[in-house]
Amino acid sequence: MVDTSRGEAPAPPAEEPRGCLFALSQPPLMIFLAVIGSLLLMAALHDLFLL
Repeated sequence: MVDTSRGEAPAPPAEEPRGCLFALSQPPLMIFLAVIGSLLLMAALHDLFLL
């Protein structure tokens, strides 16, 4: 059988850039967005039903 190895191991692939979905998967960011969203929802419901 013919040896086709080059002697050195191939370089590891470069790390892929992380995008928006990676950022949204972080728990602190999701908690912050949930709090802001709930405050906006409460303000909208207050404006709709109580004013």
